[in-house]
Amino acid sequence: MQKGESDVLDLFRVGSPETEEAAFETLFRRHQRTVYGWILRMVRNPAAAEDLTVETFWRIHRAHARFEPAQGFEGWARRIATRAALDWLRTRRPECELYPETCGELAAPATADPAITAEIRARTALAFGRLPPKLRIAATLAVVEELPQKEVAAALGISVAAVKLRVFRALRLLRSDLKRQGITP
Repeated sequence: MQKGESDVLDLFRVGSPETEEAAFETLFRRHQRTVYGWILRMVRNPAAAEDLTVETFWRIHRAHARFEPAQGFEGWARRIATRAALDWLRTRRPECELYPETCGELAAPATADPAITAEIRARTALAFGRLPPKLRIAATLAVVEELPQKEVAAALGISVAAVKLRVFRALRLLRSDLKRQGITP
């Protein structure tokens, strides 16, 4: 926690309207980039991630009275961002657009042919984009971001067992999709 973070969180929760707004602006400045990164990894669309970051902070502002400073801001913000991303993903077509900057995030072996690994990354991202939203978000948080399953469960508002099941199903669907594309995972 940054210096003064607990004071800012307390003012955000129960301050006067003026101090609450100043605290919110401080939280926005401190956490905007992090929230954007979380959302971008889930939706894989930079423009949508920008919009959803604003939506997330709007939801945070509206729900400030329910915030518990002792629980920490990042976990609470991640839950709200995850719900906003999930809402957005539910309204999209299963096969999402691919952006070069998001395809490049997938790791590839250093010794492989760059053209082949780029194609594999693109096909993997495409298969990932075809996952149902609930499975995609669980897999993003657990596999891509490597969050502990307990944190994923908290972010999604589900049990740890449900997280394990969603990640298992997501990986099974990814393997199946990649095999159909001629890639052996």
